Amino acid sequence: MSEKNDRPETDVTGEEHWTNKGDIRLFLWEKYVDSPADAKRTIVFVHGSSMASQPTFDLHVEGRPYSSAMNYFALQGFDCWCVDMEGYGKSDKDRDDHFNISNGADDLKAAIDYIKATRGVDKVDMYGISSGALRAALFAERNPGDVDRLVLDAMVWTGEGSPTLENRKKKLPEFKANRRRPIDLDFVRSIFSRDHPGCAEDKVVEAFAAAICALDDSIPNGTYVDMCENLPLVDPIKMTMPTLIMRGQWDGIAGMEDLLKFFNLLPNPDKQFKVMSGISHASFQQINYLMTYQILHTFLTQPEPIFRG
Repeated sequence: MSEKNDRPETDVTGEEHWTNKGDIRLFLWEKYVDSPADAKRTIVFVHGSSMASQPTFDLHVEGRPYSSAMNYFALQGFDCWCVDMEGYGKSDKDRDDHFNISNGADDLKAAIDYIKATRGVDKVDMYGISSGALRAALFAERNPGDVDRLVLDAMVWTGEGSPTLENRKKKLPEFKANRRRPIDLDFVRSIFSRDHPGCAEDKVVEAFAAAICALDDSIPNGTYVDMCENLPLVDPIKMTMPTLIMRGQWDGIAGMEDLLKFFNLLPNPDKQFKVMSGISHASFQQINYLMTYQILHTFLTQPEPIFRG
């Protein structure tokens, strides 16, 4: 762990919330220790294309401590939040729409406005993974004053050098023709076999897959369409907050040169690029998940730089 903390995960409290984006109901989940008012920082976790938020960030696996990233960061003093994007999990999913990246950024706007009003905070930290990184980045571009520190994991910018996206483009006509695509346990398992098999324990993959499929038997196609034909969707020059780019060693989504070009354009000098050894795509479900937590925690809690004239 990043800090010494002897309190058990059972000390973490979970609280359900709901907010609206117009007529759309969005589900939010919060975790904290003792009281949200005692939290040092507030973090919002943003999920990817193929699963809702709780399986990604609040997973329970027997015998694997801190499988829940939300538990881990709550015990480090954070007020932790996640939100199911429209079309996923417990949020509304009936509207006739593909639910693309821009729609997800709108969901985040509704969620962050609710969190700020409910907890009396001015800004939040934000972590997004895969298409969740794109959603988080687009939200940050549109609302820079709402984000303190931004973390983009498994990010893709132009799509250059991404074997996963090259393969996915073969099914683009199918994705565009259908609002949703079916998922099952085998689909989730394929996430862990496509890049570098062996990066995640079987029991974790099975628990993750079961949790995802308990909430959804189909997922929206909008993020897949965006990532196959509409990149780039974000402008790094407009992201003015401190930013961390996290890239798994074997991630098939995040092309290294693509990310380095993105990183170089970020205007804030308080920025970091971290390659995670032994990681493929789904960072928090990997064998080396505690390393990813350490990287994230260190960036979020580092002292602010001091400038002298």
